[in-house]
Amino acid sequence: MTIPVLHAQKEGYWDKERSTTKEVVVSARDRILIKIDDLPTGTTEIIYRITLLDKNQQMSNSLVSVLKAIPDPTGISQGSAGAVFLLSKISGDDKCKYAIFSKLDAANNYIASGDTSDACLVQDEPVSKDAKRLSTEKSDCLKWSANSNLLWFGFESNNWILNQKIILEVVPWVDYKLSRGWTKENRKTIIDQCKTSSLAQKMSNSDDFCVCVSDKIQAKYSFKEFQKLLIEERNKAFKDYGALCFNETGASSAFNSDLRSQAAVLAKKGKYGAAIAKMNTIITNTKGAALDYNTLGYYYLITKQYGKALKILQEAEKQDATELLIQLNLAHAYLLNGNYKSAKIIHKTYSNQNVTDSLSWIQKTKLDFDAFQKAGIQNEDFNAILKILE
Repeated sequence: MTIPVLHAQKEGYWDKERSTTKEVVVSARDRILIKIDDLPTGTTEIIYRITLLDKNQQMSNSLVSVLKAIPDPTGISQGSAGAVFLLSKISGDDKCKYAIFSKLDAANNYIASGDTSDACLVQDEPVSKDAKRLSTEKSDCLKWSANSNLLWFGFESNNWILNQKIILEVVPWVDYKLSRGWTKENRKTIIDQCKTSSLAQKMSNSDDFCVCVSDKIQAKYSFKEFQKLLIEERNKAFKDYGALCFNETGASSAFNSDLRSQAAVLAKKGKYGAAIAKMNTIITNTKGAALDYNTLGYYYLITKQYGKALKILQEAEKQDATELLIQLNLAHAYLLNGNYKSAKIIHKTYSNQNVTDSLSWIQKTKLDFDAFQKAGIQNEDFNAILKILE
């Protein structure tokens, strides 16, 4: 039983500082309206208690003190005992009807005519005391506009001769996250804005990524604070949190995987320029893996960009000097940059090994030289290297 209570306490709290307690007198056969002050931003539930007292009677305990024993609203909804517990221990003999309104015009109309058709809750059966829990999920009373968290309680005396004394108590339950202004609509606004970013649009599915960005913004700012930021400051927040979430959500892995696949398809079609752009995106955004550098290095070789190839393949070697596919492309880069000696050393070092589980160094070298020649790359040292490998 302690686990859900602790969880609930983390979700929200009874805002006892913003509770309402009002004592009013209703004249015989009259109606009266009580306005509840603006409820706190993030209010998702309220508990109210109505008690009619005889002359000189006093409340034995307040609703706030009762709620100290109930850590969250779920404790009230667990059976009828919770509702009985909330009821005041005393009440008078008088009874009244009441209705609750979330719109002022409907409340004023009730005072003038007794019309309750626009009320969000109506108690037609006269009562001497009552207590209820209302929530945003189940009651229209809490479905107010974004600019007004107001409620009006209307009471009609059931005593045709004497005045009635009514005690109205209202205590709100405030959701921690919503108290910072992050309603469902406001969270969706941030997520939708995130999805328009250039990074998110490159992803096949940016949902998890944008939810992560939204969560980080919510943790840092209230909604009002975020809205007050300059456009440049908001854009920076999206960029900074996007960089964090790109790795935290695994979006970078999926993103890179998509780019690798796209680059491979483009390369097979001979569209090496577009393939190079895809691989550069991986390296620019996430620094890439050693084999990403190796693939980009090969694309530079096949497009006769030998200087760029050598530079990127040396970076690949720093990440993984044991990967023989990198060593072979590095040998090609040295050779095509006129450094036969360095290429020869690498070939002699690894010529008796396999570059994959089924492809030898010698076989891969021959395949690469054939591919280079088909791409119009001629070098008199190709045959010299092949003789070394024989």
